[in-house]
Amino acid sequence: MHVVLGVSGGIACYKSCTLARRLTEANVTVDVVLTAAAAEFIRPVTFEALTGRPVLTSLWDPGRALAHLDLAKNPDLVIVAPATANVLARAAMGMADDVLTALLLARGSRPVLAAPAMNDDMYANPATTANVRILSERGWQFIGPEVGALAEGPSERPGRMSEPEAIFAAAQQLLGTGAGGARGAQKKSKWSGKKVIVTAGPTREHLDPVRVITNPSSGRMGYALAEAARARGAEVVLVTGPTELAAPAGLATKRVETTADMQEAVQQLMSSADALIMSAAPADYRPKDRANTKRPRANGSFSVTLEATPDILGSLKRRKGMLVVGFALETGNGLANARAKLQNKGLDYVILNDATEPGAGFEVTTNRVTILGRNGAHVDLPLLPKRDVAERILDVVEEAL
Repeated sequence: MHVVLGVSGGIACYKSCTLARRLTEANVTVDVVLTAAAAEFIRPVTFEALTGRPVLTSLWDPGRALAHLDLAKNPDLVIVAPATANVLARAAMGMADDVLTALLLARGSRPVLAAPAMNDDMYANPATTANVRILSERGWQFIGPEVGALAEGPSERPGRMSEPEAIFAAAQQLLGTGAGGARGAQKKSKWSGKKVIVTAGPTREHLDPVRVITNPSSGRMGYALAEAARARGAEVVLVTGPTELAAPAGLATKRVETTADMQEAVQQLMSSADALIMSAAPADYRPKDRANTKRPRANGSFSVTLEATPDILGSLKRRKGMLVVGFALETGNGLANARAKLQNKGLDYVILNDATEPGAGFEVTTNRVTILGRNGAHVDLPLLPKRDVAERILDVVEEAL
């Protein structure tokens, strides 16, 4: 996929650095067009380092007289972030007096996603309101602005540019593909319109009000799967245990604490779901008796009787024809245990990974998995970033949709 990122001259353009990096990490080719005003805030070399590509800054760059026209022919999406009041006004008027507005005028029917950012009074001004309306009527998509702190101080009115992660999520939806482009499904993919539940992260079982039994799951694999499915057009609900990850922007998220909480949340969603991807690592045991007060360490050692937590996959009432994908995190006899889980839980697919393998398992950004299917599928993936793993998993399991 190819995105042109137009950066205009507002203080929020520092966020565009994060957006450029996020897009590049998702294997999107990013060409940055930097206005003269934006270059007063951030030098072109910053974006060159983040994207690995030259930055276009002027209609008058030697040897690049037609570069803006070439870029206008190629992108799958043009993002303008920040979109200042000035650039919105000039675009609405059809002006082409700098490199960004010239590219916008020459882009033809290619989609535009704009993230307005400006003083709240400027955004509320009827001139800006009219310009946004005009551009919307021409097919522009807008995200934000948000309410929050501005450069000049706090504000209770819109003006603050949306966060990079939210813009990235909106861009994914417009592109209609997951990370990697060629591997991602097109807008009318088999996932488009499907209702998908994804679980992620650990659960916690309390010994007392301050101590818990849990595991080191970061939730990254589940979050990557949720974002990848949403990018392919699915209606995703993410059910997540306690993690340090921010909820994916624009994605319905339900946070839970215990394994029983997760079981209840998933079961409530099952009646209308087309697919469940159970990538969470729920705690398997909980104290039989939970203490109501913290036990002082000075009291010395003590024993705890544990009981099994609910078997979420084994207890769910599924719709006929529903796709169910489980995960098997093992430390030995992996294939045998995963195949047994595939059979015993009535799964369509099970994703096997080894908790002891370097670069896989818990608290890392990569994973190496084997995908096993009830249809006989057996796919071994190399060590990859978790978002890439998520894309490969969706490529395989969508056959059962």
